[in-house]
Amino acid sequence: MTEQYTRGTVVKGPDLLGPHEYRPYVCLSTEDPPFRDEEAVYAVVTTTRRSAAIPLAETDFTSGGLSRESYVNPWVLVTIKHADVAEIEGQLRADTVDTIAREAATLIGGLD
Repeated sequence: MTEQYTRGTVVKGPDLLGPHEYRPYVCLSTEDPPFRDEEAVYAVVTTTRRSAAIPLAETDFTSGGLSRESYVNPWVLVTIKHADVAEIEGQLRADTVDTIAREAATLIGGLD
């Protein structure tokens, strides 16, 4: 069986948006969504600073980390199969993940 990645895990997955082989992502899925045993929803991590991006500091990680200054783009969400994840980069604190998820939900809208 393929490993499942928990909410807040920062993984190195396939670069679905650019020319690189891999890029980091933050797992936002809880244990409840359909097909959770096969895939999860991730927010894209980038090194490009944008006004709406959420910066990741060393203190946001409970383990591991990223080697470059990085930002989460909560408006860019992708689904990645667990089998396509190359490795784990680290684990974010729960409050950091909650901030990313709340911002993603706000940007998606329709929560009236």
